[in-house]
Amino acid sequence: MTGSPKLFPSPGKVYLDIIFALQKEQKRSQAFDLPPAEKIVQAGDKDLDGQLDFEEFVHYLQDHEKKLRLVFKSLDKKNDGRIDAQEIMQSLRDLGVKISEQQAEKILKRIRTGHFWGPVTYMDKNGTMTIDWNEWRDYHLLHPVENIPEIILYWKHSTIFDVGENLTVPDEFTVEERQTGMWWRHLVAGGGAGAVSRTCTAPLDRLKVLMQVHASRSNNMCIVGGFTQMIREGGAKSLWRGNGINVLKIAPESAIKFMAYEQMKRLVSSDQETLRIHERLVAGSLAGAIAQSSIYPMEVLKTRMALRKTGQYSGMLDCARRILAKEGVAAFYKGYIPNMLGIIPYAGIDLAVYETLKNTWLQRYAVNSADPGVFVLLACGTISSTCGQLASYPLALVRTRMQAQASIEGAPEVTMSSLFKQILRTEGAFGLYRGLAPNFMKVIPAVSISYVVYENLKITLGVQSR
Repeated sequence: MTGSPKLFPSPGKVYLDIIFALQKEQKRSQAFDLPPAEKIVQAGDKDLDGQLDFEEFVHYLQDHEKKLRLVFKSLDKKNDGRIDAQEIMQSLRDLGVKISEQQAEKILKRIRTGHFWGPVTYMDKNGTMTIDWNEWRDYHLLHPVENIPEIILYWKHSTIFDVGENLTVPDEFTVEERQTGMWWRHLVAGGGAGAVSRTCTAPLDRLKVLMQVHASRSNNMCIVGGFTQMIREGGAKSLWRGNGINVLKIAPESAIKFMAYEQMKRLVSSDQETLRIHERLVAGSLAGAIAQSSIYPMEVLKTRMALRKTGQYSGMLDCARRILAKEGVAAFYKGYIPNMLGIIPYAGIDLAVYETLKNTWLQRYAVNSADPGVFVLLACGTISSTCGQLASYPLALVRTRMQAQASIEGAPEVTMSSLFKQILRTEGAFGLYRGLAPNFMKVIPAVSISYVVYENLKITLGVQSR
């Protein structure tokens, strides 16, 4: 390592001791093929040259120490600057892991690091059966980690962020929540919150569908004009057309997505409790595809019900019967391909933006706690969901037009690629974003309503907030 000692951050002696320890660790790693030094180099090597220079090492130490302090604060339930066996038991219990007091004391008292021939390291150096900050930092600073469960717990990207779309990555539940059956209460609370928020924002959702299908250069439908047209044609009640089926499909979709997600996690990762970001993306996308495939006919019904004229159908069953009689079973899967393709950009952008915002907040503002608070979580969820919708919106528009083809008199049967070309040729790139304004207008109220209803339903169902 190179660099001038005057660049050491304060307190300098601590970092000098760490460098000497790292040098010893590197020598031991070369002799016994141990991984810690290699992991530190990988974690701190910002310029990807395979070497860890002085500035990179100092940056690694500062960043890692900050994360360790956040975890220490999360574990220190009594806020007395020390962690005891009871606090370790409680923290692990919150994560769904139950251990005995004897096991917790072993964690405090004696932990072996490295391979079986490696030295025994004592976290509790002074034998007080508690760990202070210095003992915690000295033990963990040279043991890089990819995931810190206590921080992740505050930042779960939850199903409460329901904006009426169907592409969100499923929620994750701890082992304890699954064993005690608490998971279904979360799903019920999330489903109830989604039903309320979708009903409250249904007029904007129906306006979006109308603009996606009917708006064009020659028929430049605006928000006020669209609402006026709907009310004039069917009265105020018509603003909620299609909302019944939109709410009805929440329950089967959530249940199928949850069960599929649990299975997909077993396929993509050996550690199902701490999935990495790309593993969550793969598992979530596959689960979303399975759930969407199962309930897709309800998606087609929702679009047809939203577009129907007054008196066209007597209800959902009448709509389904007429579609089946006139167009056949294949009609219930129109737009299926663009819908499936839209899952990947939506989930990918949503998760990537959420993780970026989360990490930025932790780097800049997390000092004494990893808990960001309600407004930060809602802001991150709203922005990430909006970005995900923006990325997948052209596919959603093509899907909706394909679903609606037979309901428009004289509309030819077109494929996904030909519909893309037709829109670009006749309306330009802007045509792929028809209805985007009402779609974005509903995001903030949908997220806010979802959160309020979700929290109240959790209290009613006896779900503990963490």
